[in-house]
Amino acid sequence: MSGRNGENNHTSIALFVLQNFSGDTQLQVLFLTFFLLLYLMALAGNILIIVAISLNPVLHTPMYFFLTNLALLDIFCTSTVLPKLLEGLLAKSSTISYKGCMAQLFFLTWFLGAELLLLTAMAYDRYVAICCPLHYSTRMSQSVCIQLAGSVWVISVVSTSVHTGLMAQLHFCGPNQIRHFLCEVPTLLLLSCSPTTLNSIMIVIADVYFGVVNFLLTIVSYGFIIASILGIRSVEGKKRAFSTCSSHLFVVCTYYSTVIYTYILPGSGSSMENGKVVALLYTAVSPTLNPIIYSLRNKDVKMALRKIFPFVKIFCNVKE
Repeated sequence: MSGRNGENNHTSIALFVLQNFSGDTQLQVLFLTFFLLLYLMALAGNILIIVAISLNPVLHTPMYFFLTNLALLDIFCTSTVLPKLLEGLLAKSSTISYKGCMAQLFFLTWFLGAELLLLTAMAYDRYVAICCPLHYSTRMSQSVCIQLAGSVWVISVVSTSVHTGLMAQLHFCGPNQIRHFLCEVPTLLLLSCSPTTLNSIMIVIADVYFGVVNFLLTIVSYGFIIASILGIRSVEGKKRAFSTCSSHLFVVCTYYSTVIYTYILPGSGSSMENGKVVALLYTAVSPTLNPIIYSLRNKDVKMALRKIFPFVKIFCNVKE
């Protein structure tokens, strides 16, 4: 279906065609199996974390409160993208309506922005816990944590509302083939028949705030944390603390670099192909690995999982 734009005499696009990973049938089956496993693992891991933290009063602390929010964001983010991707691989072709594309863009941008802000809040929580332990209970009180988490969700939804609203004002008259497996701001701007200067300006502003500013705040927080760790006399204590920090920093650097690459370097050609791989990192791989990196390696979480789900004992082999 298509409508007419009387002012510009252009045919409006009502359906977009998403690009699959491969036209080869065998490779599509391989991709389908791989992405389905990733999706199921991401759902299972994050749901286990949420249940374990919710049902164990010992884990009702600021750190695990933020981890619960992270798990929710990972579930929402991967569920915004992977079901449509799996549908396209199963049908060997994928289309998405204009409204569906705008909806995917809205929710994906919301959850990506929220996760960037949440990583900053988590870094601040660890900074207060390690560098200012005597003030931790007051600086990270329940009300403060709720305000921080609420700000994460509200600021990101305001940002995505602006981007989606500006995108909805653009006119798409053809072609309708998106050189990606999902709807994102940079890829859709390439198809617009309207001027996109304002959209590009807002992307730069969002990149600076969500990407650069929050990344610097996170790195500065971990800088103070590492400086405090160096003051620990126990060698074993240093190893344990550095192990935790290195895992967190790996997630932070990977997530920020992939998102910034996507929204600062949309480009075309080979960069678009690289963009597919990069998008997979933050929509599929990261939600799968986060429960392992942040929670399932944690002794307290393992103990909680063993008590609630006896069948996971083999995966959580820690001493009582």
